[in-house]
Amino acid sequence: MTIDAVYDPGAAVYDASRTPGDHPVFVVAHGFTGAVDRPHVRRVARAFARYGAVVTFSFRGHGASGGRSTVGDREVLDLAAAVRWARELGHARVATVGFSMGGSVALRHAALYERGGADGEGGEGGEGGEGTDAVVSVSAPARWYYRGTAPMRRLHWLVTRPEGRVVGRYGFRTRIHHRDWNPVPLSPVEAVPRIAPTPLLIVHGDADGYFPLDHPRMLAAAAGDQGELWLEPGMGHAENAASDDLLGRIGEWVVGRAG
Repeated sequence: MTIDAVYDPGAAVYDASRTPGDHPVFVVAHGFTGAVDRPHVRRVARAFARYGAVVTFSFRGHGASGGRSTVGDREVLDLAAAVRWARELGHARVATVGFSMGGSVALRHAALYERGGADGEGGEGGEGGEGTDAVVSVSAPARWYYRGTAPMRRLHWLVTRPEGRVVGRYGFRTRIHHRDWNPVPLSPVEAVPRIAPTPLLIVHGDADGYFPLDHPRMLAAAAGDQGELWLEPGMGHAENAASDDLLGRIGEWVVGRAG
């Protein structure tokens, strides 16, 4: 299966006194129905390129990548492959930054893959070098199967109904797998305690229409002293709602932890 990905060396690489290993690489995990060429993903990449190199990619079933979306389950393998590629490009320090579905994937990835190496899930760990040195989760759910908001009820229709999957394929360029999860993957709130000692930042808007504030608070409680929580006033959901100021602060946070 092919994964469509883009590498941006960032502004720092043009300093002749530095090598790729001297600054972090941001591996960006987009939300459901996103893709590497979507304007909001490119805007995020441009913002992070001021602080390091950037790898963006399309999850399976999204955009030009192969396969079909499992809505956050097998996508952890896609993120691991993107992290491995970033290290193969010469980056010693990798930070994963995920949005919405990508945020839940980033949490599970950090829990399942050892920092700087691979632990793996169900024997899928791979070759090593797939772990992250810092993880940022933006607008992620804490638990699966949440239907408490109208946008999430619409999303479940899109994923679970044949006519919804047709809309996903032709309306959102997202090919969705028809099978249910079996087994059900580790939930984000179950993953969070396993992330330590890797630095963890949880970001959520107080105007998020998909997941209310009990989700980030559950994640922060599970992280305890090992995680940091930013509740952003007036912010909505995921990449589209992330202001340039917020992206800059995330970039600075990553440089301070993985730079």
